[in-house]
Amino acid sequence: MPPGFRHNLLNDSKQVTEGDRNTLRPIIERKAIAWAVAMVDHEEIDRINILKASFKAMHLAIDQLATRPDLLLIDGHIFSPYFGIVHQCVIQGDAIYASIAAASILAKTHRDEYMLRLHEEYPHYGWNENKGYGTAHHRAQITEKGISPYHRKTFGICKPVPAVV
Repeated sequence: MPPGFRHNLLNDSKQVTEGDRNTLRPIIERKAIAWAVAMVDHEEIDRINILKASFKAMHLAIDQLATRPDLLLIDGHIFSPYFGIVHQCVIQGDAIYASIAAASILAKTHRDEYMLRLHEEYPHYGWNENKGYGTAHHRAQITEKGISPYHRKTFGICKPVPAVV
């Protein structure tokens, strides 16, 4: 984000309502010096684990940036270094840096959009509401109907459950 960028709705994506995240997304995309979102699919997550997949997705997003950053601000306490760019890990960074908060908004809204597309194919899991989180309804549907081709098979509640035919 440009130096000094602020918006009264901008905060950690978990602290911002869905409506406000959707309001912020086009503002962030328009005002950002550069932005990109990348995804690692469920099969890759199962192969390399969720933490490594998160780092890989961040690296893939950095690869797409039109402007190369001088510094990567990372929300959290650990990161896999990206060659040639210094990084700084910041615990609860989304509450401190507008750029981290903006990145969390973009990541969340793009993921929510993806979950809505999956919901169209498998509506019984309630992905339009739970966005893939293991709510009671989602868990009950996994138990009753099995897992979809999109579920992570290494995730705890999916391990003993057969796939949807």
